[in-house]
Amino acid sequence: MKVGIVGYAGAGKTTVFRWLTGVNPDAAKVAQQGQVGMARVPDARLDWLSDLFSPKKTTHATIEFLDTPGLMPTERRDNPRRLGILRNSDGLLVVLDGYSGADVAAQLANFQQEIIFADLEIVTNRISKLEDQIKKPRPQKEKDLQIAEMELLRRIVAHFEAEKPPSELKLKEEEEELIRSFQLLTLKPEFVFVNAGEEALKKDFSGLAPKLMRASPKLEMELQELGEEDRQMFMADMGITEFHREAALREITEAMGVIVFFTVGEDECRAWPMPKGGDAVLGASQIHTDLGKRFVRAEVVAYDDFKRVGSMKEAKSQGVHRLEGKTYVVKDGDIMHIL
Repeated sequence: MKVGIVGYAGAGKTTVFRWLTGVNPDAAKVAQQGQVGMARVPDARLDWLSDLFSPKKTTHATIEFLDTPGLMPTERRDNPRRLGILRNSDGLLVVLDGYSGADVAAQLANFQQEIIFADLEIVTNRISKLEDQIKKPRPQKEKDLQIAEMELLRRIVAHFEAEKPPSELKLKEEEEELIRSFQLLTLKPEFVFVNAGEEALKKDFSGLAPKLMRASPKLEMELQELGEEDRQMFMADMGITEFHREAALREITEAMGVIVFFTVGEDECRAWPMPKGGDAVLGASQIHTDLGKRFVRAEVVAYDDFKRVGSMKEAKSQGVHRLEGKTYVVKDGDIMHIL
């Protein structure tokens, strides 16, 4: 899973990137093609399973973060190029400046306009090419596909021009397939992060976006560099009761529409990320493509059931262990063994 970090210059994107990944920023990389850093997603369920099985190896799910050049709020001509670096990302982490007194709602609204303009450029260019191609002699089947694509793209243009949110498009699966190669930013899942100063930590931003977190990465990193006694004293003075990095990683994973299932054993306990709503064949393919191709069935136990009964033997005897076929929709926390 790759998540692109995006925001206006000065919003603190790179600070958020360093806070999440622990990777020191490289300005040259960010400016050219973006900088990549990995973060392990904490999961108490996997930790419990690892304690139980004592495997040789424990592997958490990870997120690949891509730090990108800051968008320019006034000189916007280069913004489409900067946004273009994000197109291969699976989702967007939108960082807003919540520490300088700037209007975070206005920042978010402006950002939404930026990605609409960037996508409109791609869509309208494709429509122009299709209009030319349709005029040329082609097999009818190919022409029908081009007409269907053009009609869909025109619908998207009308939707954007009416300033409607992308979620209202409600594309069918075959329509998504038609435009998947364009990697439209407006159709990617978003998680909004308010990079807050001390005052903004006290504000309520809950109405700003459906998937949102506020935190102060810079302050949290500074506090973590202190000794335990000094850190506790400063946190008490500031009214800070916890750090937010681990919660941010979990919430970003959920916002991207990703779940995890587990495989367990003496060799390895591992969390496998996969798209929410995916079936057992897709889950098996996350482990190895051959497992997906040869899939017959899977042994499945829900994590909560397994923790309650304490062992696979008890899971079978108490009827919470089951066999599932190809169409089974994998649930977050499932413990699976592919047969």
